[in-house]
Amino acid sequence: MAISSRILKAGILDLSIVQPRGAPGDADGASVTLAAEVSGTASGRSAKRAWPASIFQTRALVPIVIGLGSLLAGALYTWFVGEDVNWDWQNYHEYNVWALINGRYAIDALPAGFQTYFNPTVYFPVYYLRHLLPLPYGLMILGAVHGLNLLLIYFLARVLLREAATSWAIGASILIAAVGPMTLSEVGTSFSDILTALPIVGGCILILSADGRHGRYVLAGLLIGAAVGLKLTNVVYALGAAAAVLAATRPLTATLCLGIGGTIGALATGGAWGLMLWRELGNPIFPLFNAVFRSPELVPMNIMDWQFSPRGYLDALAYPFYWLIGDNRSSEYPFRDARFAVAMVLILIAIGRCLVTRATIFTQRDIQFLLFSTVSYATWLILFAIQRYAIVLELLCAPLIVLLIVRSLAGRPEPSLSHASSMRINSATAATALLIALWSQPGDWFRRPWSNPYNPQIAKPLEQPAAYFLLDKPLAYVATVLPPASRFYQIADIAMPIVAGGEFDRRIRTALKNPLPGGAWELHTRGKPIREQLLERYGLQVDASKACVEIEGAWLGTAIEACPLVVRER
Repeated sequence: MAISSRILKAGILDLSIVQPRGAPGDADGASVTLAAEVSGTASGRSAKRAWPASIFQTRALVPIVIGLGSLLAGALYTWFVGEDVNWDWQNYHEYNVWALINGRYAIDALPAGFQTYFNPTVYFPVYYLRHLLPLPYGLMILGAVHGLNLLLIYFLARVLLREAATSWAIGASILIAAVGPMTLSEVGTSFSDILTALPIVGGCILILSADGRHGRYVLAGLLIGAAVGLKLTNVVYALGAAAAVLAATRPLTATLCLGIGGTIGALATGGAWGLMLWRELGNPIFPLFNAVFRSPELVPMNIMDWQFSPRGYLDALAYPFYWLIGDNRSSEYPFRDARFAVAMVLILIAIGRCLVTRATIFTQRDIQFLLFSTVSYATWLILFAIQRYAIVLELLCAPLIVLLIVRSLAGRPEPSLSHASSMRINSATAATALLIALWSQPGDWFRRPWSNPYNPQIAKPLEQPAAYFLLDKPLAYVATVLPPASRFYQIADIAMPIVAGGEFDRRIRTALKNPLPGGAWELHTRGKPIREQLLERYGLQVDASKACVEIEGAWLGTAIEACPLVVRER
C-alpha cells in the first residue's frame, strides 16, 4: 500500500523511489518504478481518477514545467542568436535533402564533395522547417526541440541521484547542461549532433533504470542504434552503452538485448540509405572505409579527419584543461569550458576517498554511468576529438559532476543525511554549477540577423540552366537557388577526387557533349584564386572576354563568383 500511495503522489510522469531490501539489479537495494507500470491495477486506476484534480498539487508539475521551460528556452535562444548558416549547412545539410527530393543524385557529381553521400535522413526536419514556415518560426521550433535535452537531463539526474536528487542537485545539473559551449552553439541549427543527443541520452536513462528489465535494454539499444544510423559518429556512444550494460546484474542478457535493439534501430534509420550505397557504389557507408569496401568511385583509402587528435597520451590527458583555458584545438572556432576539467578532478578525488577510507562510495548504477561516460569519451578522443561530436558528453557531464560531488562528500547513498551534510553538498553543487556557467563561452558557427535573412538575388546571366563546376567548398547550397535544370560538379575536393573513367567522370563528360542553354560556369569563393588548372582535365578555361558575376554568400560580407567557361584553346 505504501508503494501505491507514493506512485499516486508522483503522478504518471514522475518517478517513485522505493527501497525494499535486496531488490534485484541494484547494489544498494534501490529501484525505480514508473507510475505507468501499475496501470491496470487498483492503484493505477486510483491514480487515473485522481489525476485531473491533483495535477497542480503533485510532483508531476515539476517535469511538466521543466519540459515547457526547455522548449521555451530553446526557441528563445534561437530567436536571440539569429539564422543558422553554418559551414556544413552550406556544404551538404541543405544540398543532400534537396538532391534526394529532386532526383539529383543521378545528375550531379559530388557537389558537396565526399559529404554528398552522408545519410540525409536526419536533415529532413530542418529542411522542411526552414522552407515551409516563415523565418524565424521554423528554426525556433527546431531550437525548442533541441531544448528538450534539458528535460532529459532532469530525468537522468532523478534516476542517477535517487535519494540525493534534491532541487539543488537537479537545478545544478540542468544549469551545467544548459551552458555547454557546443550545445549552445548548435541550438536552432542544422547540426545533427544536438538532435541525435535526444535518443542517446534517453537510451542512457533506460539503461540506468532497467534494474533487470530486459525490455528497457532493447529500447535503449533501439534509441542509440537509431542515432548511429542517422550519424555514424554516434558509434562512440554505442560503445559506451555496451560498456555500461557489462556492469548490469545479468550482463550477457543485457548485452544481447542492447545489441538486438541497436541493430534494429540502426537498420531502421540507416539501412535503406546503406543499401542504396551498396547497390549503386559498392560501399554501404560510402565514401568511408573504402580501403575495406573498395568502391571503384574512390581510391582505396579510409577518409579520417585527424587534425584535432591528441599527439600523445599526455596531450590526451591535458585536453580538458586546454578547454578550461580556452584552447580550442578540438574545434574550428574558439570556445571555453570548465566541465571536463572539473569532472576529471572530481573523479580523482572520489578515487582518492575510496583508497583512503577503503570503502566503496559508488553504487552499481553509478558505475554503469561512469562506464558509459568514460568509455564514450575515450573512444571519441581516439577516433575523432572533434568537439561538436561531444555534445552528448557535455550533457552527461552535468549530472556526472553533481554525482561526484555528492559521493565524494557523503559517500554511498543513505536514507537521510544530516542537515549539515545536506547544506554542505547543496552549497558545493550550486557553487560549482554557477562557476562553470559563468566561465563557459559557447562556440559560433556563424548566424545572420533575422532582419537580413539569406535570400540571394540571381544575376541575369545565370537565369538560364547551365553546367557549374565547383572549384571550392562549401558551395553546394547555391544549387538550390539556381535554375532547377542546371548541373553541378565538384572537382576540387581533395578528400575525394573524381576517378578518371568512373561514373562521375563519365557523367561530366557526357553532359559537356550536350550543353545547356546557359553554357558552363565555374564557381569559387570571392577573394580566393581561381583554380583553373582543375578545369584542364575537361578541356575548359575561364572566358576572359566576359565578366564574372556574383551570388551573395550565406555568411555576411561574402560572395560566390561565377565566371563563364569556354573550350580550352589547343
